[in-house]
Amino acid sequence: MQKTFGILGLCGVLAGCGVLGTVPEAGPANGDGQTRPQSRPEALQTETRRPPTSARTAEAFDTTTAEERAAAAAPAATVAEQALGSTIVSLGNPAQPGFWLETPLVTAAAKGRVVYPGTGETVQVDLIPIADGGSRLSLPAMRLLGVPLTDLVEVQVFSGG
Repeated sequence: MQKTFGILGLCGVLAGCGVLGTVPEAGPANGDGQTRPQSRPEALQTETRRPPTSARTAEAFDTTTAEERAAAAAPAATVAEQALGSTIVSLGNPAQPGFWLETPLVTAAAKGRVVYPGTGETVQVDLIPIADGGSRLSLPAMRLLGVPLTDLVEVQVFSGG
């Protein structure tokens, strides 16, 4: 009996080893050890580079090019914007490349614009709907806006930008 329990216990431990330390394909962990479904719709994904596994600084995690940053900082091509409101943002998953905002202010994926009143800067982003309370802004977008990466700040959000 003792030997059977030991073997079964060892099997259970070893079965879990394959999962530890990996990021699930479904999407990043949400902080409580659970995973959430991949929130970026295929239509909004661009050809972006993932940061290297050795990345430890904001510069290393930000894989955007100068051209991508210039395009994101450019004024909106259309004037058909709709103000969605203000939201408090925190830094989103720094390993998820691109310019995006996960926010409950939208119910469907869309293009949009974020303004940080603290600097007056603006950035074009992919708006990604989420169900939970806080909004999360991508590392490249926060850097372009001049938002302190460790702060919670209020930004204004517009759709159609």
